[in-house]
Amino acid sequence: MAALVRRRSIRSAGWRRRSFATGTIAATALGLGIVVTDATAQAAPSPRAASDGARITKTARLAARQVDITVQSPALGKSVKTRILLPADWQQTTTRTWPVLYAFHGGQDDYTSWTKNTDIEAWAAAYGVIVVMPEASNGSYADWFNYGKGGSPKWETFHTQEVRQLIERNYHGGGSRAAIGNSSGGHGAFSYAARHPGLFRYVASLSGILSMRSPGMPAMLMFTNAGNGQDPFAIWGIPWADDANWAAHDPSALASKLKGTGLFFSAGTTGRPGPGDPDVAPWDIGLLSEIAIGANNNEFRKRLDQVGVPYTAHIYGDGRHNWPAWVRESKFIWPTLMKSLGATKNS
Repeated sequence: MAALVRRRSIRSAGWRRRSFATGTIAATALGLGIVVTDATAQAAPSPRAASDGARITKTARLAARQVDITVQSPALGKSVKTRILLPADWQQTTTRTWPVLYAFHGGQDDYTSWTKNTDIEAWAAAYGVIVVMPEASNGSYADWFNYGKGGSPKWETFHTQEVRQLIERNYHGGGSRAAIGNSSGGHGAFSYAARHPGLFRYVASLSGILSMRSPGMPAMLMFTNAGNGQDPFAIWGIPWADDANWAAHDPSALASKLKGTGLFFSAGTTGRPGPGDPDVAPWDIGLLSEIAIGANNNEFRKRLDQVGVPYTAHIYGDGRHNWPAWVRESKFIWPTLMKSLGATKNS
């Protein structure tokens, strides 16, 4: 895949076992309260809480290195889940840390979407990296404005503070972080990177809206969020009336703050299906929306040029707003994400 490069800048387990009598036992594994049916298991301390009291209340091991945790979140006022992929040489009893990639999902999806729709387990297994896929619901990757009153839900706080601290305090996540996101998750990755300089070494957006206040974008975002059964004005406020808060979450408005972070963004422009996309009618919303997002990404590219921020962009032609396109883009940028993190490739 040929990408348009503009001043590109990229910076670059085992369990401790204990023998028991043969039979079924309940024990903790991976250090976080998993019920295990086995003759061997690991005794480990209780999970450490985040600074605001967010804590892991349940852990389920789905595969040898795939774990789902339930997080009781003060920021959200409820419990939600996060999926974790651990590297092959991960150990609970170590002082070593591993780089972390956050994979953010899009609207009308959940924390399972990356494992359902991609081969992210295989991509991750080739490297020494922890992959974290947190729940985001349709929260738009923001602490909601709530007509100036603030309060829950605070999705940005959940992701950038609570989940991050729980991963670092319980799973040996290190300070080398990157993020990838599709659709609203792409916007979230870029918004978080701009609002928290230094949080990520690299961020990748796949069909994300990166210029929220461009003509037509506020209406599109309001329509989408209303369709998700939410009060669209509660998230960032009323467009124009609460423009300062919109700007405070708009990657384009915050573009200068992205300097020093590796950037990749991609989107389609033609409104025609790409390789592997379903054969749908020309008026399909997945095709029409991608035309608007492609134009939006081009506007964002111009903004980065204005402020002198390096990036890598792949603004392609055919491609629907769907997973086949995002899988193609993910596979293309994955080695760059791993390099930015300093994640070593397994031999």
